[in-house]
Amino acid sequence: MAGRFSPRPTRTTVRGGYVGVPRQGSGAGADEAGLVREYVPDGALDLGLVLGPLRRGPGDPTFRVMPDGSVWRASLTPAGPGTLRVAAVDGGGVVRGEAWGPGAKWLLERLPELLGAADAPEAFVPRHRVVAVARHRRPGLRLTRTGLVLESLIPSVLEQKVTTDEAYRAWRLLVRKFGEPAPGPAAGGRLWVMPAPRAWALIPSWEWHRAGVDDKRAATILRAVRVAGRMEEAVGMTAEDARARLEVVPGVGPWTSAETVQRSHGAADAVTVGDLHLPGIVGWALAGDRGADDAVMLELLEPYAGQRHRAARLILLSGRVPGRRGPRMRRGDIGGL
Repeated sequence: MAGRFSPRPTRTTVRGGYVGVPRQGSGAGADEAGLVREYVPDGALDLGLVLGPLRRGPGDPTFRVMPDGSVWRASLTPAGPGTLRVAAVDGGGVVRGEAWGPGAKWLLERLPELLGAADAPEAFVPRHRVVAVARHRRPGLRLTRTGLVLESLIPSVLEQKVTTDEAYRAWRLLVRKFGEPAPGPAAGGRLWVMPAPRAWALIPSWEWHRAGVDDKRAATILRAVRVAGRMEEAVGMTAEDARARLEVVPGVGPWTSAETVQRSHGAADAVTVGDLHLPGIVGWALAGDRGADDAVMLELLEPYAGQRHRAARLILLSGRVPGRRGPRMRRGDIGGL
């Protein structure tokens, strides 16, 4: 249902729609007015499960979870930087989005898709008990669709063949140094918008090194931001066509493109191949095979064709994972995927 933005404060909840209103913020920056949208999802919705994949570690400067359960995100939208606060109200049956900055309206217009409105979890049919149990225990799982490519592509490149701690540190340092403070109350002033494409392009080589990013990953990001417009155009494509476009950029392979479209497109079938741990986790959960490789994983997930990423998410959420063996990846073991 189409919504509208109103100049008068009002509270109207429309199923699947919204009404935007000016609203005073709270806490730091309370004098900055924002826009509000209230959205009623169809079915159960778990904010943590839906938005969790967008968080790049506990110190992600673009993402905050507050003590009251609200989630704050800062994004660089086509309309400019914007801050979005999302919280469940009325016992969880209504989700309220508040947004600030030039990108506020853009963020609120896409709030339902961010919360999984374009997803179709009812089409998923569990074929294994472990998957069925995980789905039953996590009824609020929906796949987010951000409608933004670079904000998922760049951190995914940073995560290529390094430990998550290394990748999260690089993202945190680069965003804080070359991004900008998020508009509005912005979670008490602790939220940042990632750098614009030109800002990424102007990062000196020594700053990449200080952040622990090798030349190969830095070069991949620089190639991507030089064609930022073409990258963002991929949002209007199918997930498969979008992946093909992303993989034209040298250094972006199947692992990185899958990790990107899972978030930008809500791609239910974009299973991640080339991952260090996922094949073993899927193999163990579905067949008791802790040594499974990509080929075995894809064979096991074949009954979920069209929904393989969702199946993998549920397996990860099931907690049924093999004990890790062998040494951890050494610092500096890097490459492109």
